[in-house]
Amino acid sequence: MKVSVLIPAYNEARTIARCLDAVYGRNPGRDLEVIVVDDGSIDATAAAARNSARGSTKVIAHEKNLGKGAAIRTALAAATGDLVLIQDADLEYDPADYAALLKPFEEGRAEVVYGSRILKAGNGRSYARYYWGGRVLSWWTNLLYGSHVSDEPTCYKVFNTKLLRSLDLRCEGFEFCPEVTAKVLRRGIAINEVPISYHPRRIEEGKKIRWHDGVIALWTLLKFRF
Repeated sequence: MKVSVLIPAYNEARTIARCLDAVYGRNPGRDLEVIVVDDGSIDATAAAARNSARGSTKVIAHEKNLGKGAAIRTALAAATGDLVLIQDADLEYDPADYAALLKPFEEGRAEVVYGSRILKAGNGRSYARYYWGGRVLSWWTNLLYGSHVSDEPTCYKVFNTKLLRSLDLRCEGFEFCPEVTAKVLRRGIAINEVPISYHPRRIEEGKKIRWHDGVIALWTLLKFRF
């Protein structure tokens, strides 16, 4: 089963090489295709990615910053894997968790899997506003869609490639997460969750999401419900 790892990256020159090393180094023998989309970075993200590329790595550059959702769509268009896995470039998430994320697919019991930070005891927490914002988003998702998701805004989302392409994704920014969640649940497709590790970084280390992105996410979930 071939897995396309989609990595949207914006000003991640400090971490992208270590991220690529971790993706390959912690998944020996797995059939991976890694697609990095440099989303109009003003640092050396694209060069660092190309310097660290291996045989199955593709690096695509946007001329200007378009947003995480747009970068994921660009990567998805280039993907050739049976599955697609979303990987942030900042190393908050550990590629060692790929085995757990992919196991439900290998056992033929999932079309969508989310990695839940909430389900794994001992994980670090980001700022309180981010942690509780994520919990509110998960609660709001479950209220609107009758689901049982514990970590809706998690980065680690894995999909059957044909399914993801069929969702007609439109959002360009961080609202990719609520859009894809809403469209999956609207189809009656169950979201499987597995516990994952989480190592939050601080704003001064490059964390980009802000409080207003949470407000947009709440609205996006509501908009696609009705």
